[in-house]
Amino acid sequence: MPGKTQEAGKRVRCPGGYSAFIPNPLPPPLEWGPRLLRVLSAADHAVGRLAGEGGRLPNPHLLIRPFVRREAVLSSRIEGTQATLGELLAAEAGAAVNRSPEDLREVGNYVAALEHGVKRLRKLPLSLRLVRELHARLMEGVRGDRATPGEFRWTQNWIGPPGCAIEDARFVPPPSDTMRECLSGWEKFLHDRALPSLVQIGLAHYQFEAIHPFLDGNGRVGRLLIILFLIERGLLPTPLLYVSAFFEATRRDYYERLLAVSERGEWAEWLEYFLNAVARQAEDALGRAQRINALLARWRTEAAGTSSKTALALVDLLAGNPFWTIRKVAERLGVAYTTAERAVERLEAASIVVQTRDAKRNRVYCAREILDILEEPARLRSTVRT
Repeated sequence: MPGKTQEAGKRVRCPGGYSAFIPNPLPPPLEWGPRLLRVLSAADHAVGRLAGEGGRLPNPHLLIRPFVRREAVLSSRIEGTQATLGELLAAEAGAAVNRSPEDLREVGNYVAALEHGVKRLRKLPLSLRLVRELHARLMEGVRGDRATPGEFRWTQNWIGPPGCAIEDARFVPPPSDTMRECLSGWEKFLHDRALPSLVQIGLAHYQFEAIHPFLDGNGRVGRLLIILFLIERGLLPTPLLYVSAFFEATRRDYYERLLAVSERGEWAEWLEYFLNAVARQAEDALGRAQRINALLARWRTEAAGTSSKTALALVDLLAGNPFWTIRKVAERLGVAYTTAERAVERLEAASIVVQTRDAKRNRVYCAREILDILEEPARLRSTVRT
């Protein structure tokens, strides 16, 4: 059984007559029971295996692209965005998709924010400054644009059913003046090295969501920070691990476990849930990457038999995006349109790609087997066996 609960914060009465929650500084006192140690060991092992074997895959730099987009879709879906991975990849390839441009833009912003964060980590540590930069990228030009992109809130926000009053909210984070003190302590905790890294980011993720420093986008920024923390600490060389798939598939548990920390101090239960998410998604990411690479190896053999260097090069492009138009293939590989067209026709004849719609112009082709692997629901176990 988990250890005893520890208080996570306090509720204060605010001038408007409502109560707000102010989280205590991290870290909380933790009781390292056998179960918590077991799930931590399993998560450490799974992440280490992903870092080692994932880094030895033939083309990890190509596989990162669709994995980043998969994370963007699933993290945004938790917040209500309906765009699918196939729609996002097809739109990036130049295909017309039947999806709200705003939904696609929100998911695209998540991709841009993550890529910006990975680049900035080369010069800037995880910090409140970087958090603001991520939020600015995430909210640029979308419905959250009215929520002051890149700026911490100066007014009270709350969490509850759409349209609910603050008095009926399920959770009210700290008032804006107290919030800044909480954020300062959170940033200081990020730079601490006393705890195991996976435990530290699990605690930091809860705290960020409890502080809720933005008017909108807190969940997505909080999930972005998990990925960036793992890269900054050297647990992963590249962004291959994403926990949003687990959170989205167990969405009710995700919110209940966060709320249980605030209401009852159930730190051990939250950490077990979080570490289980990390372990399952590390296994999932490695399994998908290995299956995609096995497909690509088979297709390279088949493409080599056509004696077409362009067809062989096109197989590698499919790892980054299974959707392509002939024009974009020609541009990317620097070949004539007719050369690209013949390469696509060779892969189509080998059943590697199929045309997605019947059109004479702007034909879009897709490697369905890769898309199926990427869109396949994660195989999750909700708990670690004892």
